[in-house]
Amino acid sequence: MSGFLEELLGEKLVTGGGEEVDVHSLGARGISLLGLYFGCSLSAPCAQLSASLAAFYGRLRGDAAAGPGAGAGPGPGAGAAAEPEPRRRLEIVFVSSDQDQRQWQDFVRDMPWLALPYKEKHRKVSGAGLVAPPAWLKLWNKYRISNIPSLIFLDATTGKVVCRNGLLVIRDDPEGLEFPWGPKPFREVIAGPLLRNNGQSLESSSLEGSHVGVYFSAHWCPPCRSLTRVLVESYRKIKEAGQKFEIIFVSADRSEDSFKQYFSEMPWLAVPYTDEARRSRLNRLYGIQGIPTLIVLDPQGEVITRQGRVEVLNDEDCREFPWHPKPVLELSDSNAVQLNEGPCLVLFVDSEDDGESEAAKQLIQPIAEKIIAKYKAKEEEAPLLFFVAGEDDMTDSLRDYTNLPEAAPLLTILDMSARAKYVMDVEEITPAIVEAFVNDFLAEKLKPEPI
Repeated sequence: MSGFLEELLGEKLVTGGGEEVDVHSLGARGISLLGLYFGCSLSAPCAQLSASLAAFYGRLRGDAAAGPGAGAGPGPGAGAAAEPEPRRRLEIVFVSSDQDQRQWQDFVRDMPWLALPYKEKHRKVSGAGLVAPPAWLKLWNKYRISNIPSLIFLDATTGKVVCRNGLLVIRDDPEGLEFPWGPKPFREVIAGPLLRNNGQSLESSSLEGSHVGVYFSAHWCPPCRSLTRVLVESYRKIKEAGQKFEIIFVSADRSEDSFKQYFSEMPWLAVPYTDEARRSRLNRLYGIQGIPTLIVLDPQGEVITRQGRVEVLNDEDCREFPWHPKPVLELSDSNAVQLNEGPCLVLFVDSEDDGESEAAKQLIQPIAEKIIAKYKAKEEEAPLLFFVAGEDDMTDSLRDYTNLPEAAPLLTILDMSARAKYVMDVEEITPAIVEAFVNDFLAEKLKPEPI
């Protein structure tokens, strides 16, 4: 366990009182579940979460002092203590995006759990003058954190994600009775009646043998309403083609009246608005961090893609349904949002001709497939997304924003969250060059440039 944790977190953590704690000691203490709390001292929602999380943490661990200031006394770094009950073998680590050390110190001081040391956030890259966080940013990228506060739970032995939406765990299971909150099969979570907008009720067993789209959306959200209009047409086309496909609307509306108004536009099924517990469990199951989100499942309930929104917008005729992920994407307005999800390899080509883009995709696809397969075998998300960018307004905007040279072909890795780029400007891009570039990036051998 300690080897995995040190690789993930580094060798040292700190308590709220500033005491250093060896990461390998977590294994000796029998920690079975690790919570990663992503936040910032300047965020009011993070301050609110810290208060409720402290009470939750204390209840699960049985700590006598589980509240603001508890971290200053005996806590995560303390000496021998009574063996915790199995359900209490929890530790939390705060992963901060603070840029000011004093603000970070003031915020962490009130935490009864551990934190990544601030000094680990701001190690300089030799000669570059760049902030290159070795721990915190890798965690943000690894787990695709897109907003704060976020709380995810990991199996402390294997590193596998147990729950992507810990905020709902705190709300729905404040006593920790369902610890350790592992994922359940879709058919178990969805079990119960589903509605049509005419009031008809169907049992969830009617979904058997069908592909399913789980649609998280709300009427108050303009992008949701725009996607719904397109999705209605996609749903109709797929059904008319004879495919067994159903969509389940999981509402984030703020009232039942809003739900009913919005649902009246939809030809598919919905979880009843009054069944808040089931809606919450579905959000927890898929770690929903924002809407609209469309998760597409195969007939066995396994996830095909979490990017259903992008697929629907890119494939208006639904010819590629059920949208199995492609190793390499062609950059477009609809999928450019994925550039913000973590490091992305982008190969820029110098022609608007589809043949040029297709040749570029074929060049990097074997490398992309190898990386994806390697991490899939570990049940982890690949650390890179792969794109080909042609010549269009989107590409011009991206080059301008990242201050890239006009050269083409141009091989890059863009890390928007770190505001860093890695550039290889050579006359000819070969598979060997791409593979070496990717391997050097993953081994942290490349020198970043600022975006």
